[in-house]
Amino acid sequence: MPGGLKWFAEYQPFTPFIETLRGLLMGTPIDNSAILAIGWCALIALGGYLWAKKLYNREPAK
Repeated sequence: MPGGLKWFAEYQPFTPFIETLRGLLMGTPIDNSAILAIGWCALIALGGYLWAKKLYNREPAK
C-alpha cells in the first residue's frame, strides 16, 4: 500500500466522528474522539477553502 494511502487508512476521519456521535447519543465517555473529529473537520474545511481559492484566482480560459 502506498505511504499516503497507508497513513490515511490508519488515521482516517470516520472513526472519530462515529465514536463521538455514539458517545454523545448514548451518554458514554468520548475520550479524545471529539478533539480528533474537530481536527479532521478543520483540516477538511481548510483544504476545501484553499482549493476553492486556487480555482477562483486562476486565469480564465480563453
